[in-house]
Amino acid sequence: MTPECTRVLDSLGQPLPPELAAHVSTCAECRALQEGFGALEGMPPPTPAAPALESTRTQVLEELKAHPRATPWWHEVLVLVGVYGGVTVLGALGLSRVGLFLNTAASWVVAGLAALLLLMMVGGAVVALAPARRVAWGLVGTSAAVVALSVVLGGSGLAVKGFLAGSIGCMRMHLLLSALPLVAALVMLRRSAYHPARSVAAGLSAGAVGLLLLHVHCPDGSARHLAASHVGPWLLLGVLALLVRARLPNQNHAP
Repeated sequence: MTPECTRVLDSLGQPLPPELAAHVSTCAECRALQEGFGALEGMPPPTPAAPALESTRTQVLEELKAHPRATPWWHEVLVLVGVYGGVTVLGALGLSRVGLFLNTAASWVVAGLAALLLLMMVGGAVVALAPARRVAWGLVGTSAAVVALSVVLGGSGLAVKGFLAGSIGCMRMHLLLSALPLVAALVMLRRSAYHPARSVAAGLSAGAVGLLLLHVHCPDGSARHLAASHVGPWLLLGVLALLVRARLPNQNHAP
């Protein structure tokens, strides 16, 4: 690059003196530089951001200002388990009017199964809401199989009512007692990205509320009744949670 080229570069955007203008007319590099700079000057100014983008940016900044730190995931588990506990207590108070502990199986069996159902209730909520890269279907399926078999095989064997009459009553009670827990679980699930195994775990944990109350209250301990009226609706709630959650919009897409 000659000294004249350097002077032309320093004078871009300004009128050139006659000697530099004469140089540009004979220098291909300086002429291309002048033409390129002229094309840049002729470009329209950048358009301002769209109003929608500005509105989104404002909302994001306001949200970050209001909540600079993310809420720990276990807070949501505590809220969900609190809902489960509240519904369980209210259900127990309502059933106590007609007799809460009517299960005639051995007391250690009743207590052991009650502890297992409580574990399913809390553990299912943790699996559904804990931040993990993967939620294994094997864990959810094995837990469901263990609980289902334990409830059916842990019955007293005593058949109290006709199969159809007893089944309708227990199914209705099970779904009624589990309705609010299921809604609460679905609300919590919307705060993270959709995952089928998490949805099933949430449905089973919510259904464990009704299953626990039926376990201690229902006097019918026949395997057929327990499978159709206790375990069946419980598994149905897991499938229902999966189907409903798949159609609910996400509040965010965190894993």
